[in-house]
Amino acid sequence: MATFALIHGGGGSAWDWHLLEPELRDRGHDVVAVSLPIEDESAGLLDLADAVVEAVAGRGDLVVVAHSWGGFVGPLVCARTPVDLLVLVTAMIPAPGEPPSNWWANTGFDSKDMSDPIDLFLHDVPKDVAEELLTRGRDHTDKAMAEPWPLDAWPDVPTRFLLCRDDRFFTPGFMRQVVRDRLGVTPDEIDGGHAPMLARPKELADLLEGYLTGRS
Repeated sequence: MATFALIHGGGGSAWDWHLLEPELRDRGHDVVAVSLPIEDESAGLLDLADAVVEAVAGRGDLVVVAHSWGGFVGPLVCARTPVDLLVLVTAMIPAPGEPPSNWWANTGFDSKDMSDPIDLFLHDVPKDVAEELLTRGRDHTDKAMAEPWPLDAWPDVPTRFLLCRDDRFFTPGFMRQVVRDRLGVTPDEIDGGHAPMLARPKELADLLEGYLTGRS
């Protein structure tokens, strides 16, 4: 049995994982989904990581799963507590000293039309789930966006990257290049858009368990 620590993306919350959690529990795993204190004006990147560390205190066999903007937090958790595996799900990959707000320009990200967030991020998510997610969005204060990413190097933890082939925000060609440049690995791939934990929770759970058993 593993403990999965689930880290949401920018503006999200622990609710983002509510369809994946029972899939992992049904497979015999423990699950801790954390709502990061992103609305706290005093919270920096390490404070966000510490919220996860505190939530998993006392648990072992830890697998950290970070989605989207949560990619800035997942590696920090790995540097602050023992972790067996880090899984980045269509996530931003930070570089040492890089403020999250600079990531877009540094990676060559092409800006997208944000006027229809369901079409951009949630086009394959059930309509009622997508609409509820939008009602749950939270503000993201500036401190954690603007401060330099504090690690000198990537943590010494096995890392997998899961790319979503139909992601309209972090498009596959763009993310394959970022993964190669920043992690030096070939990403794993899954069908679907930017939120597989809401669109394909069973398939995502199968992949995550497969990482533990060597099937993926």
